[in-house]
Amino acid sequence: MLQHFSFKSMYENNQLPGWTFSFFYKQTRYSGDYLQDGSINWTSSSTPPDEETVKKMIHELMLFHVYD
Repeated sequence: MLQHFSFKSMYENNQLPGWTFSFFYKQTRYSGDYLQDGSINWTSSSTPPDEETVKKMIHELMLFHVYD
């Protein structure tokens, strides 16, 4: 489960798609960029051990918070 998930727009003009996000997973902090096409670029020094599962959780959270 992701903890302390937060995101913000990459641009001052909130109409342009693209967000930065961060969260804790298994007591490690991760961060990245969520792009318009749904791809994720990790900006943290490492990626989560079960990256595909975490990506699905991020997509669900972004759909709920941004696109709802």
